[in-house]
Amino acid sequence: MNPGCHRLALTPGEPAGLGPDLCVRLAQQPQSQQLVAVADPQLLQQRAALLGLPLRLLPFDPALPLTPSAPGELLIDAVSLRAPVQCGQLNPANAAYVLETLEHAARGCLSGRFAALVTAPVHKGVINDAGIPFSGHTEFLQQLCGVDEVVMMLATAGLRVALVTTHLPLSAVPAAITRDRIERISRILDHDLRCRFGLPAPRILVCGLNPHAGEGGHLGREEIEVIEPALAGLRREGIDLVGPLPADTLFTPHTLQGADAVLAMYHDQGLPVLKHLGFGAAVNITLGMPMIRTSVDHGTALDLAGSGRGDLGSLQTAIACAAEMVGAANHIAS
Repeated sequence: MNPGCHRLALTPGEPAGLGPDLCVRLAQQPQSQQLVAVADPQLLQQRAALLGLPLRLLPFDPALPLTPSAPGELLIDAVSLRAPVQCGQLNPANAAYVLETLEHAARGCLSGRFAALVTAPVHKGVINDAGIPFSGHTEFLQQLCGVDEVVMMLATAGLRVALVTTHLPLSAVPAAITRDRIERISRILDHDLRCRFGLPAPRILVCGLNPHAGEGGHLGREEIEVIEPALAGLRREGIDLVGPLPADTLFTPHTLQGADAVLAMYHDQGLPVLKHLGFGAAVNITLGMPMIRTSVDHGTALDLAGSGRGDLGSLQTAIACAAEMVGAANHIAS
């Protein structure tokens, strides 16, 4: 057994999108982890043929020795498509297939069959078009794991950004920034930085909601009435929080120096900066679950499906991050 090798489940996401291509192309490269694709084997073979790449699919058996995946090979935990797939053409008939791959892989993580889950992008719209209420990977896995709260965090080299609110209209954000929510999100972020990343005393910078962090109440009072009291209480619990800070200067190198993560109040406050810094080499991480899940930082790219184009960087980063988190968690547990 290779102590640095972990068994990772890999879901290719939307079958008409770029995800299957990325899995096939990834399989051509030497790996340090054992990758198990939870997918339809015929889909991956068809995409490999379209790309002109060799692919040997080996049936997954949990009793297999834990060794890195070899170039040109991929373990497969088979889930069957519901309908034939055409590159770039969404089909609601396959929505149930997409969710079955996610559920099968996640339950494998919860049972210990897999050490972590790495996901390629799904298409929320076509799943909803199939009559299945679905707001995203994060919420689906949260419900499956039976946890009350999860945290979305994106990471790239030199920067981690977690969010207090995620996919909300901007008009709905102020009402969603409550003391209780900030406290719950901050506790999860602090806990997982310690237990999933091996940081013994994480330092977290917190954005204000308003321009200039409210400028003493002249540009909004959320900082004074909500954010500052929440942070004060959390500091008494031993969580190292700095802020609230103006978001326009928080992301400067001088301010970020020595910080382990940034807590942004809303999606487009923190993620544009991170994606500008590391798009194509960033990873989406779900915190607060009893399993490790990482994902790419891009969408389904239907127009690139079957073309052989599309950057592998984010998927490679997601795999490396998952393996790093597994290693840190195992080290702490031992």
